[in-house]
Amino acid sequence: MKKFRGKKRYFRNLWRETTAEQYDLDFGKEGWFDLWHTHLDFYGFGNNKLKIRKEHIKAHLALYNSLLEKFDTLGKPYQSWIELVDEDTGLDAVYIHTPNPNNDNFPLKIENINWNCTVPKYFKGIINLNEFNVGHYKWESNNSYLIHSKNNGVKL
Repeated sequence: MKKFRGKKRYFRNLWRETTAEQYDLDFGKEGWFDLWHTHLDFYGFGNNKLKIRKEHIKAHLALYNSLLEKFDTLGKPYQSWIELVDEDTGLDAVYIHTPNPNNDNFPLKIENINWNCTVPKYFKGIINLNEFNVGHYKWESNNSYLIHSKNNGVKL
């Protein structure tokens, strides 16, 4: 494994991506989202060290909270969540979903989510369980955790 060089610049750029303004998203009345998502750890750097993984989770939470603030102006129902995949951090993403003209799939229902799961130890101190629900489901061979706001949006 090669040494991760340029960490300071990498994380500075990562944190720039954690505001909703960084994305050209239409939060107006005509705007809609069909499972829109973004991966902040696209290259999977969090697979190498837990410290890097935790920093990416914090960045995903910051982006998620920034998007939730924008949803106040949306004026229609929406779903938004964070998906964290144990086996590959490159698959971690923040999702937005609304009624849309592409599919009649709102609200999205993900089968077999265990909302009473044991929360992984590395989530502790990062995810406030008073604000967020954490659910687990298995997709193919991946263990995925969904983080969803208790107070915002339509539940998954």
